[in-house]
Amino acid sequence: MSHTLAGSPPHTRQRARTQPFWNPYAVGFLLGLVLLATFMITGRGLGATGAFSSVAAWMAGIFSPEHAATNAVHGRYWNEGAPLLSWTVFLLIGAFIGALVSGLLGGRVGLTIERGPKISDRARLILAFSGGFIAAFGAKIAKGCTSGQALSGGSILNAGSLVFMGSVFLAAYFLAYFVRKEWI
Repeated sequence: MSHTLAGSPPHTRQRARTQPFWNPYAVGFLLGLVLLATFMITGRGLGATGAFSSVAAWMAGIFSPEHAATNAVHGRYWNEGAPLLSWTVFLLIGAFIGALVSGLLGGRVGLTIERGPKISDRARLILAFSGGFIAAFGAKIAKGCTSGQALSGGSILNAGSLVFMGSVFLAAYFLAYFVRKEWI
C-alpha cells in the first residue's frame, strides 16, 4: 500500500477533487455549541472513553456475565449487558458517521498512510499503533480521554483539566524537536 498517488512525490501529494478544509475557528465554535448542547441534554460533557468501556464490559459479559457485573472495572459500565444503554456509544457512532460524511464531501476518503518522507510505512504504522495504545491506556488509568479532559473539563474551568492540557502542550512542544525529522 503506497502512501502517495501513483507518480506523485511524497511532499507534493494531493488527492484529486479535494475540497478546502473548513475554517478552524468556525469548526471550534460549532464544537462549542455541540458541547453546550451535550451539557444541556445529558448533564455531562463530551468524552469517548466510556463508550469503549461499555463495549468492553459487554464483550466480557458474553463470556461471564457474573464477572462483568461484579468486576470493579466492568461493573461501572455493565448496564445489564446492554452497551447501547450508554449514550456515549451513540456519540462514537455519530462521530464516525460525521467524519465519514465530511471526508466524502471533502474528497478525502481513501486508504493512505500519512507520513513524512524519511519514515517507512511500516515504521509509521508501528509508531501510530504504539502511540494509540499508550493514549488509550493513559485515558483508562486517568478515567477519561483528552476530549473529556480538554473540552468538557476545560469548559467548566476544572483546575485538573487545565493543568492536564497545559502539560500536554508543554510535553508536545519539547517532544516535537525529537520527532521533527519524521515529518520534514
